[in-house]
Amino acid sequence: QVPLVESGGGSVQAGDSLSLSCTAAERSFTDYGMGWFRQAPGKEREFVAGISRTGQFTYYGDSVKGRFTISRVIATKTVNLQMNDLKPEDTAIYYCASQRVYRSGLTTSNEYDYWGQGTQVTVSS
Repeated sequence: QVPLVESGGGSVQAGDSLSLSCTAAERSFTDYGMGWFRQAPGKEREFVAGISRTGQFTYYGDSVKGRFTISRVIATKTVNLQMNDLKPEDTAIYYCASQRVYRSGLTTSNEYDYWGQGTQVTVSS
């Protein structure tokens, strides 16, 4: 059973918007912090955004600040990533992640326990 399933990826033009969603298979997969990471070909996985358990705190990677917004709906076990003003350098596979236990950090991959299989986002100039 895949703990997290991403959706919403696709191909867009520079300047367009796209919204990604991540749905958990079980409520327990979303009991703590959640986040989004991305990985472009030939590059390391990069932190995009993170959100605390209640949604009170959010964090963003420098390259997406002001353009991306992370949110979550606890009742539906989902976390969303609204991406505006997309750029070609945003092209990557986007992964949803969640924590199995509470951790204070939300910005590095080793702070997450569950991962989705990823969804491709392609931005052309």
